[in-house]
Amino acid sequence: MKRIIAKRTLREFWEKYPDSEQYLKTWYQTARTEKWLSPNDVKQSYANASILKNSRVVFNIKGNSYRLIVKFNYERQWAFIRFIGTHSQYDLIDANNI
Repeated sequence: MKRIIAKRTLREFWEKYPDSEQYLKTWYQTARTEKWLSPNDVKQSYANASILKNSRVVFNIKGNSYRLIVKFNYERQWAFIRFIGTHSQYDLIDANNI
């Protein structure tokens, strides 16, 4: 991915949950440098990621303490941060449509 939309969302989250900072920074750097052309490419880097419909992928952050939902445009190499939250916050949303 070359472009990640809404890094500020990640930064604001790790300011509120400091134990997530290094995990989110690692995810960000990986996503910036990898060339993911399909969900299968994402799974090569993050075997525990969950592939959803609507080009969304759920990443488990910090041993599944947090959930990150990203919508990908693989052709343009864009990643849109759609949600970051605790596991209990994640349970309250529709991950396929957020």
